[in-house]
Amino acid sequence: MACDGSRWALVAHGGAGAIARGDLTAGQEAAYREAMATAARAGGAVLSSGGPSMDAVEATIRILEDDPLFNAGRGAAFTAEGRNELDAAIMDGATLAAGAVAGLTTTRHPIAAARAVIEGSPHVLLSGAGADAFARSRGLEPADPAWFFTERRWRSLERALERLGLPAPPRPAGARDAGLGALVHEEGKYGTVGVVARDAAGHVAAGTSTGGTNAKRWGRVGDSPLIGAGTYAADTAAAVSCTGAGEYFIRLGVAHRICALVEYAGLSLQAAADRVVQDELTALGGAGGVVAVGADGRMAWSFNTSGMYRARIADGVPLTVGIYKDED
Repeated sequence: MACDGSRWALVAHGGAGAIARGDLTAGQEAAYREAMATAARAGGAVLSSGGPSMDAVEATIRILEDDPLFNAGRGAAFTAEGRNELDAAIMDGATLAAGAVAGLTTTRHPIAAARAVIEGSPHVLLSGAGADAFARSRGLEPADPAWFFTERRWRSLERALERLGLPAPPRPAGARDAGLGALVHEEGKYGTVGVVARDAAGHVAAGTSTGGTNAKRWGRVGDSPLIGAGTYAADTAAAVSCTGAGEYFIRLGVAHRICALVEYAGLSLQAAADRVVQDELTALGGAGGVVAVGADGRMAWSFNTSGMYRARIADGVPLTVGIYKDED
């Protein structure tokens, strides 16, 4: 998929994986489509009013982080210890400023914490308890760990631990299923939300937020908060956000690689995304996808799985929402 350049543009994803026709009930499909549409419209509203791409990316991801349908924020996957450990990153293509957090447990919006790293610290990546403490010091909204709980994700953890022969941890204190949690579709071991945007001033930005992999152990961190792997933006090329099996995206440096092919090899954005995802990632054995927007406003996405929750909207281009492989 590629679209002609627009004055402003936004593309969002809600995770890629085993999402084929027939896998979702009618209720699930309707819920995911509406959730992606709602988030994309919010980001589009920021851009259409002249707002910067960074604001549009953060606003869109905040909505997805609060939606229990997605593996980010509320609705995140559980670690083997029964915790929700949240990662996020955001990057400004105009300045190459980047901020990221990993292993948050008590911050409601990880994407806001990632942006605060840019604005309130000399660093790029903060992790664990220190990252949560930093978020509190910046006045970001805290959340009790029970806020992130969904029953469907918890049951997925129990099944995964049983397959691994590991004991199930105690149910989190105060755990109560969020409203739409029952509609969650298990798209596989991974899931992420991400947004890329180009504003009317010509600046691009990218952001990604995730709950990581189901039953992850040993403090595992995937590609989402790693600049260049799961998230990258440069006005000289494009903005890219990734979703999938993070270890493979890290090894390929997928987000930066797509941007480099655009900037230095002269490939179109769609050609660069397809080369990296369909050829290089697939050859390595990795599964997942990307959304991207070029410095010229062209939009693209590419994925080698059966589905990816996705939406795009741009100046003069109506909102489009897709799930399955055979949708434009």
